[in-house]
Amino acid sequence: MPISKKRKKTALAQIHDKQVSQEPVNLDSPRWLAPLMVAFFIIGLLYVITFYLAGSTVPGMSSLSAAVNIGIGFSFIIVGFFLSTKWR
Repeated sequence: MPISKKRKKTALAQIHDKQVSQEPVNLDSPRWLAPLMVAFFIIGLLYVITFYLAGSTVPGMSSLSAAVNIGIGFSFIIVGFFLSTKWR
């Protein structure tokens, strides 16, 4: 019985073979990311709670308006959410 001809690999198949043979990418997040993310969440939450409970008696908070104080607290929380998107 005759032997059939071998097919030549296309350029796309050769590129795919090269990509498969590369080292896998490390998708782990740095060790400092999770504690920093949680710290931003907690700082933002504590800032907002402090403003609502004792905002008029705290020297730095009493000079700022309510919108600015809430904005500062939520800014910390937003940074925490941004860091949470980088966590794996």
